[in-house]
Amino acid sequence: MQLADFKTIASDYKVIFFDAFGVLKNSEGILPGIEKTFNWLRENGKEFYVLTNDASRGPRELAESYYRQGFYAITPERIISSGMLAREYLDLKVHDGTVAYLGTEKSAHYLETSGLKTLPISQVDLKEIDDINALVLLDDEGFDWNTDLTKTVNLLRRRNIPVIVANTDATYPVSKNRIAIAIGAVAKMIEGIVGKQFIRFGKPDAQLFMFAYERLENVSHVSKRDILMVGDTLKTDILGGNKFGLDTVLVLTGNTQPQDVEVQIRSTGIIPTYVCKSVVIK
Repeated sequence: MQLADFKTIASDYKVIFFDAFGVLKNSEGILPGIEKTFNWLRENGKEFYVLTNDASRGPRELAESYYRQGFYAITPERIISSGMLAREYLDLKVHDGTVAYLGTEKSAHYLETSGLKTLPISQVDLKEIDDINALVLLDDEGFDWNTDLTKTVNLLRRRNIPVIVANTDATYPVSKNRIAIAIGAVAKMIEGIVGKQFIRFGKPDAQLFMFAYERLENVSHVSKRDILMVGDTLKTDILGGNKFGLDTVLVLTGNTQPQDVEVQIRSTGIIPTYVCKSVVIK
């Protein structure tokens, strides 16, 4: 498979949507040289946003994680997280009571701003659950994978409440050759055990792309043809961009390894418009 040059591709678009993990950064930090890419985007008048399934922290804290590494291009206003959609759902559909959650205290930021009581699943007493009116799966950290997942299953067996999955990712890259299980995979497992269908926000579902598209109202004369979606995962970033009608770029710095890319494209039937080694401009 012939790889395309990211700079050449991006020149033809007004707006770039980036995934975060595996595209701009990995577990070791931001990708070396990523600053050159964003300098070029600014110099050429390109708009950009980060569309992330990361609901572990709010946009301000996510932006600060870039700032701590000396990278200041990604401001909170340019981050669109699936956690925002989870909060919007709670504001519209859950009006009182307690929202239990799986995740870290920082990830619960999205729930706290909705005005509801929040309670980590570790503090839930299964003898007193009448006040729990929703459960949100936010992050793969912040709870015990044995006792708290078992408690989650038993809560859902006893309470018929909406379950919101704020991060649909099944895995995320922790190094060049290693991945870790994300909360999306945990959600799928629990869903199968309890026999209920959960509510999912994040790529590949259209809501996150629509949320981002609405942000572009201040950018004149932008259609979907002017937007490029860049991601490292076929089943979330690329599928979501394709379904929303955007051109897509699959990069090989995250979940999709160079030696696997052709096989994965053939087996899934998910076809990116372009494949690039990286978004880093040399």
